[in-house]
Amino acid sequence: MANILIVGVGGQGTLLASRVLGNYAVLTGQDCKLSEVHGMSQRGGSVVTHVRVGNNILSPIVAVGDADIIIAFEKLEALRWRHYLKKDGMMVVNEQEIMPMPVITGAMEYPSDIKQKLQEICKNTLFINAAELAHECGNVKVANVIMLGALAKNLGFKYEDIIEAVKMTVPARFLDINLMAIEKGFNAK
Repeated sequence: MANILIVGVGGQGTLLASRVLGNYAVLTGQDCKLSEVHGMSQRGGSVVTHVRVGNNILSPIVAVGDADIIIAFEKLEALRWRHYLKKDGMMVVNEQEIMPMPVITGAMEYPSDIKQKLQEICKNTLFINAAELAHECGNVKVANVIMLGALAKNLGFKYEDIIEAVKMTVPARFLDINLMAIEKGFNAK
């Protein structure tokens, strides 16, 4: 069983990422439940998606302190949701920084020590510059799929299965770039 929390800000593709993971679970013969909380997603606010994979999953919600994995599409969101992670959990964090409104207005400063804090909280943290890799693909919107590729590689997913899950999830007109993105993430250092 795996409890996964996908966090980011509105427009980063947490919902698509959760659906790819759900399709991967189905392909590998596991039960999966998803639940998303949009919050102020249309205004760049925090978004979280719960993904639970295993046998006989009854509830879609990951409890505080029970996440095996947190996938964070933005560094501050990783810090904001860290209390959901198990003591021996794993974090996959996009190094991208998206300034929240209090930072934009000058009321607060974006923390400069997020990476250090996350490494202190979770020894098993993988940082990916997904925005840069997405730019190499030609579309910054595929950073979410790049993150999934990196997660898949680190969890030992079969490459063919994660590719199939992407094919099952992504509309045909966006498939080629998303397949490129999953490969970039899978091969990221």
